[in-house]
Amino acid sequence: MEIPQARPEEGQPGRLSEQEEESKKLRRLQMMMNMVMSVICQDSDLTVEEASELAANAKRAALAMFPDKEFAYDILYRPRLQRVIAERFHLQ
Repeated sequence: MEIPQARPEEGQPGRLSEQEEESKKLRRLQMMMNMVMSVICQDSDLTVEEASELAANAKRAALAMFPDKEFAYDILYRPRLQRVIAERFHLQ
């Protein structure tokens, strides 16, 4: 089964459709969250306070991209960040 590709609107070359724009923002969010988690896991000089600040800044950035999706963020990304910080800093 082939999924039809969304095309830019006629008469406006280069303009992304709403669906394409949403997909682009979602990929950007996923990449940002992966980078934050990687930094928390791998930066040996990072303190727990700095890791918490990174997580808080990531949430602010995510909500700036998707203002009405705080609940989704809280169930998808918050537990991952909490787990990574807990494992990295041996917290309970």
